[in-house]
Order: sequence, then structure tokens, then C-alpha cells
Amino acid sequence: MNSATIYKPNTTNSSPHPSSQFPQITKCKNMRDLTQVHAHFIKTGQIRDSLAAAEILRFCAVSDRRNLDYAPFAKTARLQEGKQVHGLIVKFGVVYDEFVISNLVRMYVMCGDMDNAHRLFYKNIVEFVDSNMSLRDKRRQEGNVVLWNVMIDGYVRLGNLRASRALFDEMPQRSVVSWNVMISGYAQNGQFREAIEMFHEMQMGDVSPNYVTLVSVLPAISRLGALELGKWVHLYAEKNEIEIDDVLGSALIDMYSKCGNVEKAIQVFQRIPKLNAIAWSAMIGGFSMHGRPGDAFDCFSRMEQAGVKPSDVVYIGLLSACGHAGLVEEGRFFFNHMINVAGLEPRIEHYGCMVDLLGRAGLLKEAEELIMNMPIKPDDVIWKALLGACKTRGNTDMGERVAKVLMDLAPNDSGAYVGLSNMYASSGNWEGVAEIRLKMKQMDIRKDPGCSWIELDGVIHEFLVEDDSHPKAEEIHSMLEEVSRKLSLSGYRPNTAQVLLNVAEEVKESALHYHSEKIAIAFGLISTKPGTTLRIVKNLRVCEDCHSSIKLISKIYKRKIVVRDRKRFHHFENGSCSCMDFW
Repeated sequence: MNSATIYKPNTTNSSPHPSSQFPQITKCKNMRDLTQVHAHFIKTGQIRDSLAAAEILRFCAVSDRRNLDYAPFAKTARLQEGKQVHGLIVKFGVVYDEFVISNLVRMYVMCGDMDNAHRLFYKNIVEFVDSNMSLRDKRRQEGNVVLWNVMIDGYVRLGNLRASRALFDEMPQRSVVSWNVMISGYAQNGQFREAIEMFHEMQMGDVSPNYVTLVSVLPAISRLGALELGKWVHLYAEKNEIEIDDVLGSALIDMYSKCGNVEKAIQVFQRIPKLNAIAWSAMIGGFSMHGRPGDAFDCFSRMEQAGVKPSDVVYIGLLSACGHAGLVEEGRFFFNHMINVAGLEPRIEHYGCMVDLLGRAGLLKEAEELIMNMPIKPDDVIWKALLGACKTRGNTDMGERVAKVLMDLAPNDSGAYVGLSNMYASSGNWEGVAEIRLKMKQMDIRKDPGCSWIELDGVIHEFLVEDDSHPKAEEIHSMLEEVSRKLSLSGYRPNTAQVLLNVAEEVKESALHYHSEKIAIAFGLISTKPGTTLRIVKNLRVCEDCHSSIKLISKIYKRKIVVRDRKRFHHFENGSCSCMDFW
């Protein structure tokens, strides 16, 4: 179909915008008003007017008072009304009207029917962008960036980031919304590096980040611990007079906390003009992950005094703070306070915190009873918490029982197999270890490798166990040898019990030598000036040997070293750790 057949309105006697033809719709203040108008349209037969139907669809889908549960096109999977409206549009000959096409594509996208959306989009938009198109038509197509954004957002909603990125790369023109959709899509789907890379691309282009951009990229920055980039985002907001309200402020608090700078998080918190439950929750969570339960409890008290009703997320922070410090009675108090005072129903996360707290304290039987008596079905996270506690406390009988439940619950998850294997190794049951590893091999189940990150000058460097792929691998290896010698001179002896392999002691010592966090620290030592704080992020829990080593490294090299593992933060300084060896 060539461009000559595109429907064009009569420009000499232009008609009003469709919405102005139906003032009764534009006057609707809520969905109740719209349902009355809708009923009137049905009664009078006016609903057969395709533009009237489109306006009702538009109100339900994109207005500030939208309700997709009511929208006819939201029910296409059951009643197929959206496709019927599409048929009417074709019948009445307005299939090439830009307004109608936009709403049709949006309808299919919101229904998750990307096949029809894709087909309609390409037929009416993309295929017209060719070398024979007039300059006027090209400008019209480039101006239809909103529709491109709708399509990209549709793929993002379905988790198809490859399709959304392909469409993004094909766009003739991009708006800030285009960038925001991709950045938030990557971040929400756990592709944090890609989100940050997209943000860097945006910075080099001609579209400036806005409020939504900053809120979208901060979670990715938080997860990777990219403090310098996070500082840039904060400074950018201040320089460009972007309001740091409760939403952006909470994202900054979370970012600074997860990047290891809780003092800066406090500064942001204190400057937010109106604190809501989200901001209080972010600050309490920050204190929790940094092992400052007293500050978390004080923050909660001030929140109550301010008359802000706590959300259930606030209690997750409080219970986590109790777990990190072994405060069993305080944990029980807040769990009961949430139910009896705040009137909140505990979610799976709250039970998980309690199981973790009880397990760390050695109250394994009580933790298991709590799981068995939960009103909701326990998930794998809760069982893994109990399994970890069984290993720490050497309770093999319960550990085997818990591992079996986990294997039935998530048969292809490595957690149960690795946990049970580690438990057998700790007790010297190498036959049991071999049996578990054989089973994992037969089922093609692989353990997540240890991985650590360090950010230097805005660049994130990633290291795996025994990693020698970095351009400075030789220098890193030399520094590791130096660190090892200095540790030995200080009286340190490797804790080979942490190496859960049936090999010689020398091999065990060598394996400990090349844990990913030690490699990241060695790289930091050779890449920064003396006295510079090193900040490391690790995907797994830091082992006891690395914990002991890093304490001494902080003293030997006179460095503050901040490590964020899977559970919490460790602030190493002058030979000691903020966790007081309880983590």
C-alpha cells in the first residue's frame, strides 16, 4: 500500500478533534461518570460510531482516571470487543487516521497482543519510511514518536528486551520517554549493566535526562554499587533544579545506602521536605543493611511521632536489622507490633526475616515450627534460610530434611544441592559430597560462581573466582602475592575449613587466595592512592576466611574497605569489622 492511499482530513474545512465531538466524555471526572455515558451511547446506538468507541477506549486506557479492568479492549481475551472495534474502524474507512491507528496499536499493546500490535504498527508506520517518501511525510513519521514508545513499552512489559531494543535502535527519532522506557525496562528485568550502559548512551546524545530517567536508573546503580555514578545523578538533579521529592529522595537514600555511604543517605533524608512512609522505609532499610539496629529503631520511633503510618516494608527493614544483630526479643516485638498495633498482615518476606533471625540465633526448632505453622505456603527463600542455619549450627539431620523439601520445591535450583554438599563437607562426609555433585552433574545443575565488583572512576570492574581475564591481571596477581606475604607476617593462617573440597591443604590455601573479593581488593590497592576507601560488591555471602583476611588487610594497608555481600554491609577498618563478626 503506497502513501497515496493514506487517509488525510480535509484541510480546507478541518473538523474538530474527535474528543471535542463528545464533550460528555471529556467532562467525565471518574469511571462512574464514564459508565453512564457509555450506557447512554449503547442505548442511543451512538456506540456504533467508531470515533465514539475510540474515545471511550482512550479514556479507559490513557486518561488520568483510566481503568483497564473496565476498558472494552482490556477484555479482548474474553469478549474480543477490541477486535470488533477494529473491524468497525475498517468498515467505516478511518483505518488510516493517525489518531485511530494510535489507539488501535495502544489497545493491542495493553492487551499484551504484540503480534497484532506489531503487524498494525509496521503496516501503517514503518513501511512508509522509505527513500521515496516526501519530506513532509518523513517529518510526520518522525513526529509519531509516541507510537514507537508505545510499542517499545509493550515489549518491555512482556519482558522481551531484545525486541524492544531492536525497535529502539530502529527509531527515526527518540524522545526522553524512549530512553526512560528502555532504562527502566533493563533495570526492572535485572539487566543492571545494560540499564547503566543505556544511561551512558543517553548522556552522550542530544536528549537530556529528566526526573523519570533518574528514578529509573538509580535502582540499577544501587544494585551494582556504582557510587560515583550515583553521585553524578544526585548532582545532576541539583544543578538542573529537578525536585528531590519523596520518590526521587527515597531512590537516592536507597542508592547511597546500597553503595556503602549511609552518611550521605542520612543527608538526603534530612533534606526531603515532606517525608512519607517510602522515605522512612528507605532510611530504616539503610541502617539495617549497615548493621545499625539502634539507628533503625530510633528512626522508627521518630516516624511514629511524626504520625506517619508504617508500611509493611518498614517492618522488613526492622526485622532485618534484628537479624543482622542477633536481637531475637526485639525481632519478636516488631513482628507482633506489625500485627497487633499496625494491623498489617505478615507477608512471606516477614516470615523469612523471622526464620533467618531464629536460625542465626541457633533456635532451629522454633524456626522450623514457624515455617510449618505459617498461614501461607513457604517459598524456597525461607527454606534456604533454615538450611543455611543448619549448616552454621552443624545440624545435619534437619539440614537433610530441609534440603529434600527444597529439592522437591525447586528441583533445578542449585541452592539446596550446594547447601547440603557444603554441610557434608564441613562434617568431613566426602562420600556425601561426591554423591550430591554427581547428582548435580547428571541434572546439569550449576552453582552460581562467586563474583565481585569494584567501581573506579565511573567504570565497574567485575571479577570471578581465580579470574585472570583483566588487562591488569599480572599486576593484580603480584599484589595478591604481596598481600599474602604480609598477612603471613602478621600471624594470619588460612581457614582451609572454608574450602569444601577433598584436596591437599596447599591446594585449599591457593583456592582461598583467589576468591573474587580478594582479587577486587588487590585491583583497588594498585589502582587508587593510599588511604582511598575501597568499596566492593559481592553476589554471595562473604566467607569466614575472606572476612578475617580483609580485617587484617584494612589494618596493614591503612584502608577502609566496605564490602556489600548478599546479606549486608561490612565496614572494615583498622583490623575490625562493623558486624562484630556476626553476619
